[in-house]
Amino acid sequence: MAVPMLTTADLDAQLKQLAGWSIQDGKLHKQFKFKDFIAAFGFMASMALVSESGGHHPEWFNVYNKVTVDLTTHDAGGITLKDINWAKAANALVP
Repeated sequence: MAVPMLTTADLDAQLKQLAGWSIQDGKLHKQFKFKDFIAAFGFMASMALVSESGGHHPEWFNVYNKVTVDLTTHDAGGITLKDINWAKAANALVP
């Protein structure tokens, strides 16, 4: 069953609760910065488990201590609660 895309109003309300996240090119976007590569890679490994268990995988990019994440639910054609939930889990991992 497809997950519905969030309305603009719902997305705006959710963004107020997601520190550091914004909308860029129609995707939920954030760049995380860590103390070093090991910490960045550890974050990615932890979120890979979240991604797999939720059946929802990010577009992400890592260079040394930075991880850039873009989220969208391709099946829905935009941002859904799956993306919001992934972003909340990511924020919970980073103090």
